[in-house]
Amino acid sequence: WWYSVDRLAGRRLRPMGSGVWAGSGFLNRAPCAGDVSWGTPITVVPMSRSPRRSPPVPASAPRGSGQVRIIGGRWRGTKLAVPDRPGLRPSSDRVRETLFNWLMPVLPGARVLDLFAGTGALGLEALSRGAAHATLVERDPGLAAALRDACVRLGAQATVVAQDALAWLAGQQATFDLVFLDPPFADGLWEPALAALQPRLATDAWVYVESPAGTVPPAPPGWALHREGQTRDVRYALYRALAPQGAGTLRHDDSPATTE
Repeated sequence: WWYSVDRLAGRRLRPMGSGVWAGSGFLNRAPCAGDVSWGTPITVVPMSRSPRRSPPVPASAPRGSGQVRIIGGRWRGTKLAVPDRPGLRPSSDRVRETLFNWLMPVLPGARVLDLFAGTGALGLEALSRGAAHATLVERDPGLAAALRDACVRLGAQATVVAQDALAWLAGQQATFDLVFLDPPFADGLWEPALAALQPRLATDAWVYVESPAGTVPPAPPGWALHREGQTRDVRYALYRALAPQGAGTLRHDDSPATTE
């Protein structure tokens, strides 16, 4: 005999005569030995449904990959790939938006160095907002190739260098107006990188430094802290590497450093 499982759950069957049982199902034969006796309560447990399976992840999608976007300027909204690499940690949208608000007056025409470029989010953001040229230094060959592809796609005035940042600095003669220094946190490269940068800075250049929250890399002598801020994960700070008779701050005054 057959019955509807969904409609019988927790209900009692009762005889109706002529071998037919009442309830939500039906019986097409007379009762026989072994059947339940008349009036016996029957509880039917509905069959559980098979759980839904999540759609499979395409094999081509690298584990941990993602995207970061350019947040302002002519390339606003452009997405940059973030491959799964140890130590690769692009600056968040919130941090970059704050930083580039600070930098707005000095970006037009600036010569920019993104020393540990990674995804290129900082250097390309600067170009998007009016910098004249950016040099993007990245030792990982895969990341450097992705940077070249992004520069070609955007038509960016940029040079991509696939080399160790400190080794590259040691052989350079060019100087830069703005430097982004955001090395892999685990490598602890702030002090040697800041020391190697000194000869490559233009007069009164600006240097952005990002480090773990609560960590303040010592700035070289003569550098003035202009602005700083902190999130749960990172401290971010903008310095001015003043010449001996250097000017004041971005606002052309002698206001003290402020915290965001």
